Amino acid sequence: MYTRRRRRYFVLMGGCIVLFVSAWAFVRLWSVPVAIGMCVVAMVIPPVAAMIANARGPDDRWWDDPPGDRSGDRSGDRSGDPKSDEWWDELDGRKKPPPK
Repeated sequence: MYTRRRRRYFVLMGGCIVLFVSAWAFVRLWSVPVAIGMCVVAMVIPPVAAMIANARGPDDRWWDDPPGDRSGDRSGDRSGDPKSDEWWDELDGRKKPPPK
């Protein structure tokens, strides 16, 4: 999971570097517009690589998921801090805020 995402990220970023360096090292000698186009493509790759690297896989467990639950339901999740639990209950819509 993590290794696969990391590998995809480095492949995309490596391709970005190859495009950028080759555009201005030797492609510009034949065609400047093609070199500029290659740089535009290289400019789009880093945000896409970051999205792919941070995408949640079907088997990934994230910080806010309880260990045995994949549904995202926080009904049995308690932190041990009553003030924090009350705040999360209010945010999750399980408890009405106290009247002011």
